[in-house]
Amino acid sequence: MSRGDGMANIVIVEDDIFLREELQNILQKEGYFVVSISSFNTPVEDIIAAKPGLVLLDLNLPNLSGFQICRTLKMKGIGPILILTARNQIRDELHALELGADDFLTKPCHPKRLIARVQKLQQLYAKMPMLLNWGKFQLDVKTNELYIGHNSLSLSENESTIMKLLIQYAPAVVEKEQLFHELWGSSEFVDENILQVNMTRLRKTLDKVGVSSQIKTVRGVGYQLIEGESP
Repeated sequence: MSRGDGMANIVIVEDDIFLREELQNILQKEGYFVVSISSFNTPVEDIIAAKPGLVLLDLNLPNLSGFQICRTLKMKGIGPILILTARNQIRDELHALELGADDFLTKPCHPKRLIARVQKLQQLYAKMPMLLNWGKFQLDVKTNELYIGHNSLSLSENESTIMKLLIQYAPAVVEKEQLFHELWGSSEFVDENILQVNMTRLRKTLDKVGVSSQIKTVRGVGYQLIEGESP
């Protein structure tokens, strides 16, 4: 955590190992907890798994470009995203902002400027509702309120945690191990029946607006959100 302010990890997405380490040192000296992405085979999944409170994102990356990663993260409700790139063309900045980036810095960047922008984005996001979107679902992860069309449901902490994962990974399957880890920190000493009980409770809550069938059980693997008819 950063300086006890409750912010989640700052995730650095940069393929230059020397710059990555420099950025990590700058942020750690300010008291931030930093996670660096060093493999770019599944960058979006790795970023989500790191539970980012802020993403520091380069544009020139192997496999997926920073533009593609930015767009996908924003579709999954991940933010804030601060672009840090050597590309200094105005069209690159405008394109990144159009895709949902929250700020844009060119490198080399003075450490104090970087820290100032990070702090500003954190303060801004602390005042904003954190909405995750997929299909007809909108989840405010700060209030645990789930919006489905014109309806809304107040979820318990566990129900909200499950929905958050289902929305972020939709339409992919969320494995049971991921759910165990998010709900209880580990799968060790946790009876699988407890997870089934929590899923049943969530489905009963969703049944109030007729959308429980959109959670599909993938036998032996986990659960996923699927498209359904409007409630």
